[in-house]
Parts: sequence; C-alpha cells; structure tokens
Amino acid sequence: MNFVMKAALGGATKDVGKMLGGEEEKDPEAEKEKEEERQEALRQQEEERKAKYAKMEAEREKVRQGIRDKYGLKKREEVEAEAQAAMEQASEGSMTRPKKAVPAGCGDEEEEEEGIMDTVMKYLPGPLQDMLKK
Repeated sequence: MNFVMKAALGGATKDVGKMLGGEEEKDPEAEKEKEEERQEALRQQEEERKAKYAKMEAEREKVRQGIRDKYGLKKREEVEAEAQAAMEQASEGSMTRPKKAVPAGCGDEEEEEEGIMDTVMKYLPGPLQDMLKK
C-alpha cells in the first residue's frame, strides 16, 4: 500500500501518514514530562503498597501478641536470646568453675574392686560366702 501511495502522491507521503494516524513528531520535553509523571506514579504506588503491608503486618503482630498472652508464650526472639544467654553462661562456668570433689569409691580402683566383691558376696548363699572369705 505504501508503494501505491508514494506513486500517487509523490513526496507528500509524510503528511498523509500523519493524517492516517501514523507516527507524529515527538516532542522531547513532552516525553520527559510523561516519563517523570510515570516515575512519580510508580513511586506513589510503591509507597502505598509499603504502607498497606506495614498496616497488615501490625495487625498480624497484634493478633500474634494476643495469642502469646492467652497461652503464656514468649516471642521467638526472646526464647532464642534466653537460649543464647544460657549457652554463654554454661560455657563461661565450665572454664572458671572449680572442680568438684570426687565421691568416695569413684577414683580408687582398689576400693571399687572391694565394693564389687562385697556386692557379689551379699547375693551368694551362706556356705559359699564362707568359702570365698577364706
């Protein structure tokens, strides 16, 4: 169709294209304004989305806190902090804590063997106990 138009009109095809709804000359300032308006609209939509999300999250936290209060639960962060503190306290104590006294019978092998023999003797009948004592 372009070929027919060019042949019929000669060099006047640029104006005919505009009349038919073709490309118009672009104004750089107008494009710049449209782009700024589009960017501003995007920023505004993003702010609205963030505000909506923050509001929803606040409502959720309110419901969570109600459940925690009802059932006596702690926040996950609090539980983790307590566990971390307990681990730190335990590790500190193991390095600085004095050694406990060894209970009787735990450290001496001779006493342990005698204790075992005494235990065995208790369960043996009387004549066998007499034989083993001699």
